[in-house]
Amino acid sequence: MQKNIKKNNRILFIVHFPPPVHGSSLMGLQIKENRRINETYDCHYINLGTSKTLDEIGKNLLIKQFRYIDIIFKVIRSLIFFRPNLCYLALTAEGSAFYKDTLLISIVKLFRVKLVYHFQNKGVRNSQDNFLDNLLYRFVFKNINVILLSSHLYPDIQKYIKCDFVYYCPNCPSGTQSLDTNIDLHIINSKPKILFLGNMIETKGVYILLDACKILKQKKIDFHCVFVGAWSDITEKQFVAKVAANEIVNDVYYAGRKLGDEKNDFLHKADIFSFPTYYNKECFPLVLLEAMQAGLPVISTFEGGIRDIVEDGKTGFLVPQKDAFILAQKLEQLILDKELRKNMGIRGKTRYEENFTLKHFENNIITILNKCLIKSM
Repeated sequence: MQKNIKKNNRILFIVHFPPPVHGSSLMGLQIKENRRINETYDCHYINLGTSKTLDEIGKNLLIKQFRYIDIIFKVIRSLIFFRPNLCYLALTAEGSAFYKDTLLISIVKLFRVKLVYHFQNKGVRNSQDNFLDNLLYRFVFKNINVILLSSHLYPDIQKYIKCDFVYYCPNCPSGTQSLDTNIDLHIINSKPKILFLGNMIETKGVYILLDACKILKQKKIDFHCVFVGAWSDITEKQFVAKVAANEIVNDVYYAGRKLGDEKNDFLHKADIFSFPTYYNKECFPLVLLEAMQAGLPVISTFEGGIRDIVEDGKTGFLVPQKDAFILAQKLEQLILDKELRKNMGIRGKTRYEENFTLKHFENNIITILNKCLIKSM
């Protein structure tokens, strides 16, 4: 019986996989490796990514064109021989990647296969006034369903799709188990430890956090700030120069890129998690969920769907973008108040367990895919 059910529910997943490591590729891998999803449906996967490193993202390289042509042929072969009932696509909202996705969408629609887009980014509203983009959006969003990470992201696409065709499914951190975290461990450091975890990208707030550290230093507040992530548009030379200019050489440490247990070790040993992003495509940062999973109070911004993750004043603080002074104020408040750190961490971990675990994600995505499959009949 299960075999017949799966045969009648064939889903073609066109998603990103690592490398490089970013939110969309991690969620693509999460779906591919999810046992419940693969036991529920007959699944076929195609890697949508053409960049293999962070440096390749946004660059028009010849090798990427060959990779894209290969993706086109894989999609066509899957449509002919796999014959999916539904195509799940991790659509990019704007730019050259959107144009490439539009060609793939055209091919899928030519085969009259129902589509559902899962947005891990935003930017439609930024481009919708462009004549060509407006025409393409009208084509792309016609007769489809959309999955968003947060209701705060709906205004980005509301010009093209009614809310009746939109579903909401928050992401979850990678891994199947919650971190076994004793929150008391987060308050034993001689100097409270601030952690930044993410690719070293300027718009993720790296320099803003360094400026906040400078303010803390000037106020003679003891702290230690650790940066974990891969170099990107910020180079090691630029980072070191900024740290030196801010006179915080003895207070800031760059630990490099860490994954798996090594990354979790940094989360366990931190006291405060800071992610002052102002990246205009930020939607639902997985690093915030990982920090809450580890029982850390979180300081971030109001970008994208972050308001659905962090409860301002309860599980952490949300601060204005690019405001190092207010960020420093909130960091100071947490540094000087151990009980506040501990209580916010406990509430954050509880919020994670009640809303953002793998089980919640599985239930949500399977319910949505079932509804989309029914509509495709």
